[in-house]
Amino acid sequence: MKLNSTYRRLWSLAVCVILAIPYTSQAQDKKSLSLKEAITLSIQNSKELKLSKTRIDAALASVKTANNAQLPDVSVSGSYLRINEPNVDLKIKLGGDSTGSGSGGGSTPKVNSLAYAMATVSVPIFSGFMLQSQKESARYLAEAAKLDADKDREAVIQNTINAYSNLYKSQQAVELVRENLKQQQQRVTDFTNLEKNGLVARNDLLKVQLQQSNVEVTLVEAESNLKLANVSMNLLLGLPETTELVADNNTFDQSAPVASKAAAEWEQIALQNRKDAASLSAREKAATAGIKAAKGEYYPSVGLTGGYAAISVPNALTVTNALNVGIGVKYSPSAFWKSGSKVTEAKVRLQEVQVNEELLVDNIHLSINRAYQEYLVNQKKIEAYQKAIDQAGENYKIVKNKQENNLATTTDLLEADVANIQAKLNFAFAKADAVVAYTKLLETAGVLTETGAEAVK
Repeated sequence: MKLNSTYRRLWSLAVCVILAIPYTSQAQDKKSLSLKEAITLSIQNSKELKLSKTRIDAALASVKTANNAQLPDVSVSGSYLRINEPNVDLKIKLGGDSTGSGSGGGSTPKVNSLAYAMATVSVPIFSGFMLQSQKESARYLAEAAKLDADKDREAVIQNTINAYSNLYKSQQAVELVRENLKQQQQRVTDFTNLEKNGLVARNDLLKVQLQQSNVEVTLVEAESNLKLANVSMNLLLGLPETTELVADNNTFDQSAPVASKAAAEWEQIALQNRKDAASLSAREKAATAGIKAAKGEYYPSVGLTGGYAAISVPNALTVTNALNVGIGVKYSPSAFWKSGSKVTEAKVRLQEVQVNEELLVDNIHLSINRAYQEYLVNQKKIEAYQKAIDQAGENYKIVKNKQENNLATTTDLLEADVANIQAKLNFAFAKADAVVAYTKLLETAGVLTETGAEAVK
């Protein structure tokens, strides 16, 4: 029995060790991540950009289809038929006779099969400008798809910067709260000893203990936010969910970039560089070409045709080397009342694009001013919070000294401590927000892809 009990204990210990291995490996899966590396990974693994690529491929396939419409049409056909012996009554003589009579003369050949082969080639020469307009429209739509992909790329970069900023802020919150919790624990220890010696009231000890409990709850919430920010970042970068990411503090410790241009200048930059504006311009050209293509049905179509035929009817007829070349014209007067709706539909699509362009101009004006003002506000926040840190730190020292000399209450000390930690958090968050605001201004102006990574690295 004692031996069995020993085996059970050893088996339980082995199971615990085995179960602990995965968690140990997960805890060791830690990765330091720079913002530049995060942007690179997000672009490589973005599902949005993969979807954008499929749209580009589809648009390029449409261009190829439109180009192929002008290539020659070649068709080859042939048949071999077995037939019965038909009753053939020829009204012409198959051979001469002595009487010269045309009735009943000669013999009828026996025909029991038929074979023929045909090859035709048709090359469109003129189709009412439909083919050219369709090719032009397809090219502009492909250009628009590429510009949309560039816009999506900028959005992915900005989302990555936002997510990286949230990760950084969550890490800063956890670090500052943990540091503050150590101070609270030490304060509780000090007040406990003072209370035992009758130097502070029981009520003051309860206040600092309550403050410690509040900080502990704050730490739990901060750690939870950090885990969520970490999971969100892993999903964005295509990394395993268990990867523990560590943001580079130097990214936001440096001074925020300075936007030296005025809002009106940023608007002009946006109108010249916004990919969605260029995409709408390409779609407007495609819609204009679509109108031309729809009107093309009003015109006749002309094509060059050629062919070859061979026929074999045993005992009756053989035809070889039958070549033909010609020009074909096709015209449908019904297009005047049938194609009008297509032209109207094409014009409506053009009007829709033009209205969207007007809406985009208004949106650029508003979004640039919003991003610019947010950037200025964050710049001022950094200056204000920098002063607040110095003020809160000095205030805490003064209140702490007064409290130790019974010139300030414990409540005053705790309030000064909260203000001190809050000032540090505000400053850390403001630095990250300033960088995000600047890159948002670049994205709104349509130049984030070219300069965004360099501005925040």
